[in-house]
Amino acid sequence: MTAFFKMPEFAEHCSPHDWSHFPAIPAPVDVPLTVLPAGACAYNSSRIAQLRALAAGRMDPSIYHGFMDAGFRRSGRMIYQPVCAKCRRCVPIRIPVEQFELSKSQRRVVRRNADLRVSVSSPSLTDEKYLLYKRYLDSRHDGEQDASREGLEQFLYESPVETAEFEYRTPNGHLMAVGICDLSQQSLSSVYFYFDPDQPRRSLGHFGVLQEIEFCRVHAIPHVYLGYWVVDAASMSYKIAYKPCELLWSDGIWRGVTH
Repeated sequence: MTAFFKMPEFAEHCSPHDWSHFPAIPAPVDVPLTVLPAGACAYNSSRIAQLRALAAGRMDPSIYHGFMDAGFRRSGRMIYQPVCAKCRRCVPIRIPVEQFELSKSQRRVVRRNADLRVSVSSPSLTDEKYLLYKRYLDSRHDGEQDASREGLEQFLYESPVETAEFEYRTPNGHLMAVGICDLSQQSLSSVYFYFDPDQPRRSLGHFGVLQEIEFCRVHAIPHVYLGYWVVDAASMSYKIAYKPCELLWSDGIWRGVTH
């Protein structure tokens, strides 16, 4: 059974070093992992980040789920895990679908986007999606990511696992957002979400997570994996708002957050 703890006590009294996985949680299968060159941390430029990874041609969904339960994520065909020296602030986070409850603010987000039509299909990169992606990057990431069409293809649309694409459109067919998600019987992994930057009132990023949770509820998928929550990174703080949620601790056990 998953243990639950109160978030305020964790946030106030748990040192980031308490998350340290030294060594990191092992991969679920015996495969060679390459330690990549160190570089600037994406969440705090004063820190040095390092990953270990493997490139996958094709991977069974159940094995991929096992990698996520060891703290790995996916970028294109690369399956990676942070192994930064003396830091494990990138904490895997997931949502237990059947226990999730909408907050008042999340209900407002659903109402504001009630006009949108959501479809789910196999990923297919089009000019329309690429232009939306480029506008999204230009508004939020200021040249930090590869904005080329080839870069987008390699980053999101090349996948070694079963992947689905969520499209969000207005009644007249205008594309508002796209979500890329990996699927298995045990989980949906939210890989990336890009959206119209000129629609801040809609809170499309939050709406996307709520739609992914609902998709899992309908299809009896137990958990939505949101990647990493970083305790001192503002851009990752939204993930802890989906309650209850669970964090992966250094002993490999998921423990819940209720407050």
